[in-house]
Amino acid sequence: MAIIAKAGGGNFIPAPAGTHSSVCVDVVDLGILEVNFGKEHKKQHKIRVVWQIEEVMGDNKPYIVQKRYTLSLHEKASLRKDLESWRGRAFTPEELEGFDVETVIGAPCLLNVIHAVKDGSTYANITSIMRLPKSMQAIKQRDYIRVIDRAPEDQTVQDGSEPWMPSDEDVPF
Repeated sequence: MAIIAKAGGGNFIPAPAGTHSSVCVDVVDLGILEVNFGKEHKKQHKIRVVWQIEEVMGDNKPYIVQKRYTLSLHEKASLRKDLESWRGRAFTPEELEGFDVETVIGAPCLLNVIHAVKDGSTYANITSIMRLPKSMQAIKQRDYIRVIDRAPEDQTVQDGSEPWMPSDEDVPF
C-alpha cells in the first residue's frame, strides 16, 4: 500500500481559545524521539496526552486538544508540573518512583487553550491544566477510540464509551 504525502494543511479547525471543561481520552506512547535544543541533539522518551473539550465542531463531534511531553517526573519536567496542577497536589516520594500515566484517561479537568499562529496556520496550545472544581459536572468522553486500539485501516473511527467518573472526594488519578 502506498503512503502518499501532499502539500497543504487540509481542513483542520483548532479548538477555540479559552478555558474548557475537558476529559482525558488518550495517552499515546510516541517512543524515543530525537529532539534538538539549539545545537544540542538528544533522544528522549515522548508521550502525547489527548483531551476532548466540551465544545463541539459543526459536525457535533467534540474538539480534540493534545500536548506532547517528555516521559519524566523530574522536578523541572512539564509533565510533572501539569500532573500536579491537575491533581491539585504534589507527588509523594513513593509516587515519584513510578507513576502510570495512563491512569489519567477518563479523568476530567479544566484546560486553558490559547491560539498561536505559525507559518500562517493557527494552533490550539494548552497553557494550563487544573483539577475540575467540585461544583462542576464532568463531561463524558464520546466518539473516540484510543490510538492503540484503532484498526490500521481505520484511524479515524471514534467510539462513545463511558469514562470513569470521580466522586466529590476522589482525586481522579
